[in-house]
Amino acid sequence: MSKNIRVLIQGTGFAGQGHAQAFRFAGAEVVGIVGRTPKVVQQVASDMNIPYAGTDWQQALIDCKPDVVSIATPGGAHEEAIQQAIEFGCHVFSDKPLTTCGESAKKLHDLAQAKKVKTAFAASFRYMPDVIHAKRLVEAGVIGEPLEVECISHFNLERSIPFGWSHRKEDGGGRLSNNFTHKLSIVTSIIGEKILSIMGEVRDDLGKAPIVEGVHNFKNRRDYIPDDLNDPSLKWGESNVEWSYTVLAQLESKLATKPVSVLFKHGGLHPRFNEDHIVIYGSKGAIYIKGHYASGPLYVYDDNKQWVEVALPEDIVKNIPDVEGDTERNWRYLIRELVKDIKGESVAPYQTFKEGAQYQQLIDLIRKNDNWVDVSHLQY
Repeated sequence: MSKNIRVLIQGTGFAGQGHAQAFRFAGAEVVGIVGRTPKVVQQVASDMNIPYAGTDWQQALIDCKPDVVSIATPGGAHEEAIQQAIEFGCHVFSDKPLTTCGESAKKLHDLAQAKKVKTAFAASFRYMPDVIHAKRLVEAGVIGEPLEVECISHFNLERSIPFGWSHRKEDGGGRLSNNFTHKLSIVTSIIGEKILSIMGEVRDDLGKAPIVEGVHNFKNRRDYIPDDLNDPSLKWGESNVEWSYTVLAQLESKLATKPVSVLFKHGGLHPRFNEDHIVIYGSKGAIYIKGHYASGPLYVYDDNKQWVEVALPEDIVKNIPDVEGDTERNWRYLIRELVKDIKGESVAPYQTFKEGAQYQQLIDLIRKNDNWVDVSHLQY
């Protein structure tokens, strides 16, 4: 494909604007943006110099004739828009979660395959530089045979963040959809993509959140926390998603003789005492990456039984997209790969709707919370 790749964006908030900038970074032409509110979408289009602004997605597909669409709305709004875009013959970049249930996510994957369009699924924190470095070190045998992985994070989110899509399962909310997807992507990129088995437990420790008008940008939602949470006129919305989860998984690795055990432990509302981290344990050593999404630095437990910080290789540093913010940088990395693929250039495998459908089916299984064994009748 020699002509400019034309992109239509759905969503005007933080993600929509970030996707638009990422596609421009990759050399594509952003021809239009669609949102729910005329005034907002027109303002964003003007600010970002996007020529077309609209509120009707189907009409925008007709008017803009995009080669690829970018879906940057909450998960509950993805299915119909993606289906329409695929039927229109567009390639699709979608933020996570792909949809709100495994069945609908699989239908989109199947449709994309049938229509032979390319897709990308933005569980994109596998592109963190230290994750790429860790993958290289594991493949080089630095820690021997990989045995276990441990992912620990506590976000200490404010319980009074205004009620919105993140509180509702039907809108794509929940920590599994918006945290676990990234963690699973990180681990599979390092260990291996084949997930053999999984089980988990989830908790909703929030219950409710205040309903506040005017929240548009997800990143600024804390600015709208009410000053007086005891105001009798304040309305409240009920949460129906998990805010904490514990997941155990087994992954296949070409470097291991047995399945690699993985622990994912996340507390969305709980404070951390020590650093969030990801650790890969092996038969000869270990790799520790600081940060809940492996922001670094990276340490290797070496032959001297010491944790030694290891700097990023220069080639990884040079390949990092130049933008502030981990989320924005990882979007640029993945979108760059998608654009190259659409152009017919050679690229490494990246996550598609195959993983989007797989992850959502796994989330459905974990949310069943049915892995408990009743031992109350045992005598001690």
